[in-house]
Amino acid sequence: MDKSKVDQFIMVNADKFPDYAQMQIREKLEKMDESRESMLMATPWKSPMATFLLAFILGSFGADRFYMGQIGLGILKLLTCGGLLIWGIIDWFTAFGRAKKHNLNMLMMRF
Repeated sequence: MDKSKVDQFIMVNADKFPDYAQMQIREKLEKMDESRESMLMATPWKSPMATFLLAFILGSFGADRFYMGQIGLGILKLLTCGGLLIWGIIDWFTAFGRAKKHNLNMLMMRF
């Protein structure tokens, strides 16, 4: 992929990935084939802010886990009312990191 397009992607999506992974992402994208570029640009990245808001507002119902695609954990969280609210409170503090790590894993596996 062209260096200017890599820079543009990183600038637009920097808030959706962990800060420590910027060089890893850059290397991955620079090695990526041009034919996969449109698929990369069309990928729906999970929003860390949306994950946090779902954890904060509807955390005891597992909404943040369902949003992240963790259906089993979402059901478990729903059935336990957020782990008697303890699990829900822990998720408030980990929501941003979980979303960013999910996006990084998706980028590394798909592309």
